[in-house]
Amino acid sequence: MNKYTKLALAMAAILPAGAAFACASCGCTLNSDFGTQGLSTEAGWSLDVRYDTLDQNQLRSGTGTISAVAAAGTTNAATGDPAEVEKFTNNRYLTATLDYNNGNSWGVSVVLPYIDRSHSTLGIGSDGSSPDPLGGGGNYDSNTSGIGDVKVIGRYYGLSENKNFGLQFGLKLPTGATKQQSNDGQGIDVDPGLQLGTGTTDVIVGAYYFDNLNQNWDYFLQAQFQFALNSSTMAAGDYKPGDSVNLTGGLRYHGFESYTPTMQINARQVNADSGVAADTYATGGTLVYFTPGVTVLVTPTFSVYSNVQIPIYQNMNGIQLAPTSIFSIGARVSF
Repeated sequence: MNKYTKLALAMAAILPAGAAFACASCGCTLNSDFGTQGLSTEAGWSLDVRYDTLDQNQLRSGTGTISAVAAAGTTNAATGDPAEVEKFTNNRYLTATLDYNNGNSWGVSVVLPYIDRSHSTLGIGSDGSSPDPLGGGGNYDSNTSGIGDVKVIGRYYGLSENKNFGLQFGLKLPTGATKQQSNDGQGIDVDPGLQLGTGTTDVIVGAYYFDNLNQNWDYFLQAQFQFALNSSTMAAGDYKPGDSVNLTGGLRYHGFESYTPTMQINARQVNADSGVAADTYATGGTLVYFTPGVTVLVTPTFSVYSNVQIPIYQNMNGIQLAPTSIFSIGARVSF
């Protein structure tokens, strides 16, 4: 197996910080390390820079879609009020991952996300096309950009002779801002999941395995679990993001000289958020994506890649905005 097949870091190390409010699917479940040829087990540094676009423009409930009018006529089971009707959430992520590998049995990555997000909601009490005419429904527009929650992920892969099995342990740190308000100057606090950070310190644990199927095909499997150690304090009260489990499997084909097709299945299960400030009705769910992609090796130490995540199964709690696809493009250099 050549050095570029050495998978070491998995998807959650590069996930953008925080799931958006009322959206179990916000944030990529892509494993770009596999897509960019993987981190080498040779000693040294690498830098991965990835740009993701994720436009949540489809209202969903359970496993199907729901119209805005139908959503407006639904009752929030947690509060007894009419359900919130969100219009859209557009996300742009630029994520830099700096990695060091000692070349023997361990490595560490630092992940820095920059987030640009716009959001619009009709709030509660709307008719599905306009806000509550009497006011007080919590409708607002917001735009925010800045650094999100930084992640530090360590890995140990000295458990097997082939170094193709590893364990991961890391933390998501509360570096992203949590005090954003709406654009209209009315002082409406943006929902906790739409802030740049969650305000919590999260533990990340995982394991991965990879191997060759034959001369032209190799694969990997990865599982990762993330949970918050504490609650954060928002304007409306305490908030804690839901625990999440991410499962990823991928294949690569090496039959072409200059480029490598890839494919992944990315599954994500997220529990509902909790706390006084949380939306316990319309957060959490289960998502499965099919992710085709391609990697182009420009030089032995520099590669570029692109992927598109296509949802093949979505089961949302309550009523949530979801994307119809997620597009990613990135580059990786080793030095």
